[in-house]
Amino acid sequence: MAGAINENDFVELDYTGKVADSGEVFDTTSAEVAKEKGVFDEHAAYRPAVVCVGKRHLIIGLDKQLVGKEIEKTYTFRIPPEEAFGKKNPKLIQLISTAKFRQQNLQPFPGLQVNIDGLVGTVRTVTGGRTIVDFNHPLSGRAVEYTVTLKRVVADAAEKVKAVLRLLGINTGSVAVSVAEGNAVVEFPQEAPEQLKKDIEEKLKSTISELKSVSFTVRAAAKDESKEQRADGAAAAASAVTPQQP
Repeated sequence: MAGAINENDFVELDYTGKVADSGEVFDTTSAEVAKEKGVFDEHAAYRPAVVCVGKRHLIIGLDKQLVGKEIEKTYTFRIPPEEAFGKKNPKLIQLISTAKFRQQNLQPFPGLQVNIDGLVGTVRTVTGGRTIVDFNHPLSGRAVEYTVTLKRVVADAAEKVKAVLRLLGINTGSVAVSVAEGNAVVEFPQEAPEQLKKDIEEKLKSTISELKSVSFTVRAAAKDESKEQRADGAAAAASAVTPQQP
């Protein structure tokens, strides 16, 4: 039965995001839409997303719009730059010597994405010995439009846990989750670093109100592996977590 969405609800949704003035699709949960618009990525997982409303798992303008909307309905929202990917900051547009790129065997050209001193930017122009690189988000300064279909409110606590793990960049295909009486158990295929487990626990408790505790186990077969194998698994688990907005 359809109902209105409240803040802190976990919601399953499909969406397609496009640049408002050009109609260019930059994100979608639908493989069909991605193929139709020429942005299909064979390495991407196209499926409905599960997010917690009000926790900024989506850009702020879209997150705010979901409160009060009804399940089993489709909406289109136009979101201004300041509530999408931010206004363009002139200080993040920098002039860099073309020689710096050539020292790294790179030939800069407009549209090339580069990583300089840990900052990801896009080459805008190359003129002689000067290259202009824009370190703003590629969609900064642009209004965007999202078409969203709200499929259902997620009530199952274990499904909520898996949703948060995915938002943290963890591949949940190899992770088992169970929740009983507010106590969650997360089973990894390999031992994970203590700091990683601490960060996951903190994120889960702050997002899922009904959780009382979070504990971690290792799959039984993995416990018989050598120390070296466990160390490799821990490193892999740590590298699986990437900073997220949502």
